[in-house]
This record gives sequence, structure tokens and C-alpha cells, in this order.
Amino acid sequence: MFFSVIIPVYNRPLEIRELLESLTHQSYADFEVIIVEDGSIITCEKIIPLFKDKLSVSYYLIKNIGQGFARNFGMEKAKGEYFVLFDSDCIIPPDYFSILIAAITNRKLDAHGGPDDAGQGFSDFQKAINYSMTSLLTTGGIRGKLKDPAKYQARGYNMGLSKEAFEVTKGFVDPNKGEDIELSIRLKKSGFKLELVEEAFVYHKRKNTFRSFLRQSFSFGQNRVNVSRYHPDAIQLIHFLPVFFLMGWLFGVALLLKASPVSFWILQLYNIWILLVFFDSLIKYRSLVVGFLAIFTSFGQLSFYGAGLIYGLMEKLVSEGKL
Repeated sequence: MFFSVIIPVYNRPLEIRELLESLTHQSYADFEVIIVEDGSIITCEKIIPLFKDKLSVSYYLIKNIGQGFARNFGMEKAKGEYFVLFDSDCIIPPDYFSILIAAITNRKLDAHGGPDDAGQGFSDFQKAINYSMTSLLTTGGIRGKLKDPAKYQARGYNMGLSKEAFEVTKGFVDPNKGEDIELSIRLKKSGFKLELVEEAFVYHKRKNTFRSFLRQSFSFGQNRVNVSRYHPDAIQLIHFLPVFFLMGWLFGVALLLKASPVSFWILQLYNIWILLVFFDSLIKYRSLVVGFLAIFTSFGQLSFYGAGLIYGLMEKLVSEGKL
């Protein structure tokens, strides 16, 4: 077989069932599935037998070691020539592997990353979160809409690498703090060809509440700093845009409290951005509710990512004795 699909899971049996069901409908079926139960209390062990006649699926229950190392465990068990990694909350479109094998063959890829999207059956809030994570008005250009696919840094919910690339790099070196970005950078530095395959998208069925989404956005900012511990060039100017976004509206509000006329012009820029987010998400999803929710999820995502990046940088300076 060519593909080995590696899926780490932690306390999410219902998600695994949806994911495995989507894999039974693939137009290209030469793949195995390896489920790595990462120390779950609520396991998916009873779900796996439901698919034994439909998929070549293996199941491993291990102690909790973090998703990065759980993926390494799965890749060590894999029999395929190319390893595809999904998160447990993804649903895979039926032509995913047909598209991917064509891209690997035609573009001679050693590794890839793919974008995520929201399915028609997703809730309004899930669509709003998806918009915030994929729009060019937030951080979408970083996550799947780059003009140069070779600049893409793959994310663990939808990425893959060849068996050779795994054997050379040894996979992930961090359990869960930007480990996918770190591996993407290291793969390229090792001479492997990693590119975005924009057509190989997944439906990412996030289960966030608004509070957990903000907390996750904060951790994404921290994780970018963690990656810079391995690769000092991992933080570039574009990653500070959320910081500028956060500091801009805080500065505007501070001036407003002082009755400064400058605050009007600063906050007007944010009003324009809010209108752009509302109408862009409204057009994309054809829903006033999604358009309204996208304002809050996008504002929160940028602000908390920026706060997380600042916090992570402060932590790093303290740990290095520079502050």
C-alpha cells in the first residue's frame, strides 16, 4: 500500500467514528489507518470493530505522551510509503487521496500540508471559527492561501510526509507546542520538498466553545515562540500582525478614554475591518448569523494570538535571563 493514515485521539470516540466513516468513501482506497489512543479515559476501542470490514485499521492504546509523539508512534508502526496525518476532529472529502497522490507524483513532493474548511452541516459557530482560522482578513494567508505553496508550514490536522522523510528527521521533537510547524521547518532545512496542496483540504469539525477558542488562539501565539527555540527564524514580521492588531485597538480605546480626537480615526480603521469581516463571511456562508459571529471569533482570534505571542516572548526572555 502507498498511504498510511495516522490519527492520534484523546477522549473523542464519536469524532473517530465520523472520521473513519468518511474514509470508507474514498475514491482512492490503497491505504491503511492507524489509530493511536493517546492515554484516553474515554476510548474509541469499541468503535474500531465497526470498520474492520471496510478499512484496513489498526488500533493502539498507549500512555499519554502528547499528540506529536503519538504520531511518531503511529508512523513507526506504519507499512506505507507515505504517511498522512489527520486530527480526530476532521472529516475527509471523498477525493482527498486521489488529489493527493496526483500532487505527490506530479510535483515530486516529499511532504505536504493541506488547508481546512467547514462542511455544510457544521453549526454557525463552527463556520465562524473556520472563517477566523482561514480568512485573509485574519491569519488565513498563513494557513492555506499562500501564493507560493513552498512557503507553507503544514499543520498537524492535515499534513503528510514520506517514509524516508520520517526516517531522516525522526518526526516530531515536541509533543504539542507547535510541533507541526517545527517539523515543517526542519523538513525543508533537511532538503525535503514540502508544499501546500490547496485542493487536498479537510473539513475541520472543531468542538470549541468561544472561551476555549480564545484560549487555543492564545496558545497558538505561545507555540510560535516555542518553535523559535528550535528555529530562531521561525518568528517573522507577519507573525507580529496580531500583536499590532491587539495593541492598535487597546491604544485606540485608551485615547478614547482621554477624549483624544485621534482615537476616532484609529477606531474607524477597526470599524472598516469589522464591516469587511461581516460581509466577507456573510457572502462565503450566506448566513447573517455566521457573519455576526465571525466578527467576534475573528476579533478574539487575532487579539488572543497577539497576546499569546507577547506572553511567550516575555517567558522566553525571562528564561534566558534577558529580562
